[in-house]
Amino acid sequence: MSETATAVPAKAHEYSFFRGVERNFDKAASYTRFEKGILEQIKACNSVYQMKFPVRIGDKIEVIEAYRVQHSHHKLPCKGGIRYSMDVNQDEVMALAALMTYKCAIVNVPFGGAKGGIKINPKNYTPFELEKITRRYASELVKKNFIGPGIDVPAPDYGTGAREMSWIVDTYASLKPGEVDAMGCVTGKPIAQGGVRGRTEATGLGVYYGVRELCNTAEDMKKLGLTTGIEGKKVIVQGLGNVGFHAAKFFYDNGAIIVGLAEYEGGIYNENGLDLYKVVDHRKATGSLLNYPGATNIAVSAETMEMDCDILIPAALENVINGSNAARIKAKIIGEGANGPLTPEADEILNQKGTIVIPDMYLNAGGVTVSYFEWLKNLSHVRFGRMDKRFSENQNSSILKTVEGLTGKKVSDVERTLLLHGPDEVDLVYSGLEDTMIGSYHEIREVTLELGITDMRTAAFICAINKVGVAYEELGIFP
Repeated sequence: MSETATAVPAKAHEYSFFRGVERNFDKAASYTRFEKGILEQIKACNSVYQMKFPVRIGDKIEVIEAYRVQHSHHKLPCKGGIRYSMDVNQDEVMALAALMTYKCAIVNVPFGGAKGGIKINPKNYTPFELEKITRRYASELVKKNFIGPGIDVPAPDYGTGAREMSWIVDTYASLKPGEVDAMGCVTGKPIAQGGVRGRTEATGLGVYYGVRELCNTAEDMKKLGLTTGIEGKKVIVQGLGNVGFHAAKFFYDNGAIIVGLAEYEGGIYNENGLDLYKVVDHRKATGSLLNYPGATNIAVSAETMEMDCDILIPAALENVINGSNAARIKAKIIGEGANGPLTPEADEILNQKGTIVIPDMYLNAGGVTVSYFEWLKNLSHVRFGRMDKRFSENQNSSILKTVEGLTGKKVSDVERTLLLHGPDEVDLVYSGLEDTMIGSYHEIREVTLELGITDMRTAAFICAINKVGVAYEELGIFP
């Protein structure tokens, strides 16, 4: 049984993230064929579990506030990250759970959406204290049947990582002795505990693949007055956490020019480009991006996003581009690396300007896509590539010998190594992610062309609603 908490109405001056998601949903729903009742079921959060539990911290007891929301059960298990932040609240967790439902549908991952959060600042606790909080949270989820490889599969999010997932899987396994698929109760685990190679960089790599596919579509680039391809494009990345850093890394490594970087302490800009790796080293050494040699300091982090560039990647927190600053954004392409970085008001302003916004519910789906691969690995109990790596290498060797025999020409040692290489797990993960992001981009683009709309977010919602709606119809739950 789940416990449903009553949502506290947002104050008039506060922005409701969940209502913003609902607003986008309603806009897209008008383009679909489903009756009102099905649309209301798709939109609603099915289960909201608000919990408070005591944990001894030092010489006192703290009561910890936490949440787990399961937005949709049209597919099981549900899937979504767990974040640790003082900004965690029910509205935010509900909104992120809803986005997870639509995100999974867009990239054809067979999960319902979920999300979790604990209202703490992890920097205020020792690792031992964080472990106690995490394990207690996991035990609460087990008690209420809100976690399990076939029920609900959490993952890392803001403020959490592989360490926290290892604590959760260990707690789950200890409370469910003999469950052979226990490793599949969470994803984003360390490799030694059933994690998958490539998961750490997955979301940032997915951002890169999605933006690259737009840039490789000549018709779309022509509308923006840009050349095709990533090479030479000027990019600003806001946020250098896991997603932002890896997105910036793949852009930089593939010929894009990183002209601006921003973090909470401020931003830096150089129209001729920044050396990403030297900037990261500078920040490690000084604790700040500011005062990087050759770059202009920008005291207010958000103002970095307003500088000249072709591509802007907001990869930190939600609502950073809103009605007050959207008109000043100069980028022609905005790729949402974070969840909900644009408000609906910003969407309208940018759409009128002709800016292409690649929505978060598609673009940052690399994490859940590779989490899906990890979940499959856990259920199959075999590492990707174990069964076919040597077979592929032996087959490639036979083909190469035949070609060399027929032509009388020998390839170089470097070429031989490349040609004979059989796929490792990370190669297969990257390949699967790349195929997913390319295919899903063109599904969304097809909707924009078919319906004559320019708003990719609305098109992405239409794709998601159609898939979830069909799933509900096939379940036959509407007598």
